[in-house]
Amino acid sequence: MSQRDRGLVVGVAFFVMLLSLVYLGFSGSVALGFSGIIDGILGRDELAATVIWQLRLPRLVAGLIAGFGLGAVGAVFQTLLRNPLAEPYVMGVSSGAGVAGALVISFGLGSVLGGSLMSLGGVVGGILTLGLVFGLSGWSKKSDVVRLILSGVVVGSMLASVTTLVLLFGGKDTNVVMRWLLGSLTPMHWERVGVMAVFVGIAFGLAWRQARVLNAFAFSEELAGRLGVDSRRVLMGQLVAGTCAVGAIVGSAGIIGFVGLVAPHLARSLVGPDLRRCLGLSGWLGAGLIVGSDFLAQRIWSGAELPVGAVTAVVGSPLLLVLLRRSVYRV
Repeated sequence: MSQRDRGLVVGVAFFVMLLSLVYLGFSGSVALGFSGIIDGILGRDELAATVIWQLRLPRLVAGLIAGFGLGAVGAVFQTLLRNPLAEPYVMGVSSGAGVAGALVISFGLGSVLGGSLMSLGGVVGGILTLGLVFGLSGWSKKSDVVRLILSGVVVGSMLASVTTLVLLFGGKDTNVVMRWLLGSLTPMHWERVGVMAVFVGIAFGLAWRQARVLNAFAFSEELAGRLGVDSRRVLMGQLVAGTCAVGAIVGSAGIIGFVGLVAPHLARSLVGPDLRRCLGLSGWLGAGLIVGSDFLAQRIWSGAELPVGAVTAVVGSPLLLVLLRRSVYRV
């Protein structure tokens, strides 16, 4: 990574940290200010400490981890599948994790283990969905990326219908499940944050370690094989690791769309397609997008809170259209 690229990554990370301070001080109904943040973190003010440590800080850290994970996994999936529209949700992974989370809520187990059971359920649902996608695509017989993506779209649509049936027959308040499905960082507990951090950390570490190999996939899987890479093993490992990370994110915070699609496009427009450059930047851009969207979700409508997934879609879709328009005209 060049010095310019390092400076850009550090600059984006610094901006996200500043945004996080603003989030801690001014999100929610109680405005603490920057002095209140310090008093709350140090425990000098009991009210501020409760607001910071039990409400805002776990929500902020969850948003940072979720955004970083979605951005980084989106960059990996687009590289692996050689498709600019590929993202975890296109592969059906989010729908599988959504079904698992809806089932956990419907059985009244959403608060078990501090809510971490939903995160783990999302991981299991995502892995089972990925296995179903591989099975339907006939991956064991022929390595066909297009068929794999189409199978993911079909499975995702089917599981979205299954989620609707769970809502109808689950016997729980559908508003609770729907609010979670549309993306929500509240209530957020440290146990959920820990589960997300573990799976996102593993997925990012594996992708960073294999960044050179993954760059070969951007050209063709055959080229990666000619370079002595066990392409099928690498692809399976990356998809499984990314699926686990996304499953934990969806189980913890619901379905937050467009982040895994927009952040990698924006990163590539800034530093190019080399995954060694854009992987970390994609993560930080995703983190900033979710934290900023969650801040807006709390402030746009007085007296109410919008689903963060709806805000990311409203913010992300025009941004993606601008990026795609510029790339088309450059060609």
